[in-house]
Amino acid sequence: NASLAYTSVANSSILCSTSGLFTLIIGAVGGVEQFNSMRLIAVLSSILGVYSIVKYGTPTADASAMPLSWLGDMLALSSAALYGCYTTLLKRRIGDESRLDTPLFFGAVGLANILLLWPGFVVLQWTGIEPFQLPQSTTLWMMILVNALVGTFLSDYLWLKSMLMTSPLVVTLGLSLTIPLSMAGDIIFKSLDVAPPYYIGALLILSAFIAANV
Repeated sequence: NASLAYTSVANSSILCSTSGLFTLIIGAVGGVEQFNSMRLIAVLSSILGVYSIVKYGTPTADASAMPLSWLGDMLALSSAALYGCYTTLLKRRIGDESRLDTPLFFGAVGLANILLLWPGFVVLQWTGIEPFQLPQSTTLWMMILVNALVGTFLSDYLWLKSMLMTSPLVVTLGLSLTIPLSMAGDIIFKSLDVAPPYYIGALLILSAFIAANV
């Protein structure tokens, strides 16, 4: 998310989609993924599909107009690499879902965030980068609560369960489906006009997800 402050949504989406490649490589080194030509082709197809959608399927902002776009690109690429490390570590250390108490795990993660990350509030407030402010309306409170429940807790819970039941690569490529699916919602509900590369990209991402499960 921090990368979006410096680079375009298109660049950020494309670079973040390389998380599949990092997951495959790191997972193979860590012994939790099988590296073969089919999976490599699936990962590259997913990246190509994301590129096709965000670069040619819809109008996007020009990253060249952003003076610090290189910083945003580096943040997005670092995020993809760290995601690969994180998923591989979880799969290697936990292995099977029967060995994990999921509510306890997320409770521990939340407690660690509260205890370790609170100084960030002070720094952001003091520097003026992101002043702390409570929501000013009931609507905003509801949006935050719904996002916390559905967009954060529920999605992370299902992601963790599916990752332990399948593999980090399958889940990573599955997450790439959110790009064509979210744009499909805009097409249906907002009458968004898309170019043919959108449909080609969506087909590539779906094919990559299916191939990773073979």
